[in-house]
Order: sequence, then C-alpha cells, then structure tokens
Amino acid sequence: MELFTPKEIVQELDKYIIGQAEAKKSVAVALRNRYRRSRLDDKTREEITPKNIIMKGPTGVGKTEIARRLAKLVKAPLVKVEATKFTEVGYVGRDVESMVRDLVEAAIRLVREERYEELKPRATQAAVDKLVKVIMPIRKELSPDTPEAQLAESISEELVDGKLDEMQIEIEVAEPQRPIQMMQNGQGAEINLGDIFKQMGGNKPKKKRKLYVKDAMRMLVLEESDKLIDS
Repeated sequence: MELFTPKEIVQELDKYIIGQAEAKKSVAVALRNRYRRSRLDDKTREEITPKNIIMKGPTGVGKTEIARRLAKLVKAPLVKVEATKFTEVGYVGRDVESMVRDLVEAAIRLVREERYEELKPRATQAAVDKLVKVIMPIRKELSPDTPEAQLAESISEELVDGKLDEMQIEIEVAEPQRPIQMMQNGQGAEINLGDIFKQMGGNKPKKKRKLYVKDAMRMLVLEESDKLIDS
C-alpha cells in the first residue's frame, strides 16, 4: 500500500472500471489519507478522524466494483449487504449484527487464503505422503516383490501427475466447518469467538470417508495447511 499514490490507485482502477473518473479520484485520495493516518504516532492519529465514503448512483455504474477493487488492492475483507431490509418498517431480527459476523468470516478467509498460497508446496507434499501410505498396501498386494521405497516413489509421481485422480480410497479427513454461530443476549447477538478460533486451527474432528484421490488430495492439502498455520 505504501507504494501507491492516489494517481497510481486511479490507474489501477482504470484497468477494470470504465468512466467514473471523479469517483475514482475521490476514493483514491480517501484511501491514501487512511494509509497516511495509519503511519502517524498514536497521539497525532487520535486528532485525525478517518472519513467514510458514500457512493450513490443507479445500478451498474460501478459502485460495488470500485469498492471490490479497492479492497483487493489493499488486501482488506469486503462484505456486500442489502441495506434496504434493515430500514423496513417493523423490521425485527439479528441481521444487523450478522454483518459483523460476515465481515469477520471474510477477514478469516482472506488471511487463510494468503497463508494457504505461502504454505501450499509444503502442504501438498504432506498430503502426498499421507496418500502414499494409504495406497501402499494396495500396490504391495499387486507387486509384492517390488521394494517399498520404489513403490512409494512410483505412487508419489503418479499422484503429482494426476494419474490416480479417479482411484477410490478410504481415508480419514477433517469434517467440514460449521458456520460461525451467533449467541443471543438481552442486547442482541454476539459472535462466538471460540468457534472462529477453532475454525482457524488445524485440530478439527476427523471422519473416515470413501473418496476419489483427487478429492482426498484437495481436502488433505487444506487440512495440512491448517496444521501448518496453527503450528
């Protein structure tokens, strides 16, 4: 972010959004000012109030796309919410609080995706090693005289090349994540932070399932990535 001036931010937005020059300039200046404020010492920062942005206009002029591209540019979470239902007469519910939950979930996803990319080579190798152990007994029956090290190398190469994608195996994998729960109290809804941190960790309950190798590989890579993030 420190490398982007307002002009450079506008140029980046120009790659994806046609027109709306004034809007691009305004949000670019606002974004740069936010960044400059974050670089100040605590005492000075308190004296400068950050400004929010309201964009108005008919559907399709680029409001959401500008927001989406800005969020991607600074690697920030983004949640799109239809505000009209919150202003309806007689509206009662917890959806207002759920916006915070959605934003937290988006932030978690963003951080996880960044870390997944960094850890993907190590996680993939760990997943391959696990699958080799699962497939080894099957291959050993078919080729009892072949040394185990040679079989392991052969299985590993076939896994990487995708030659075993359609093979079915039985393997223990982490159970799918549950949605983050909201807890009700007298003041409204609260986010269950315990669930959030559990989802970020790698110690999820496991279940034995019958899967195609390609699906098992995908799930194991995610599982191993979680473990590496949590370690």
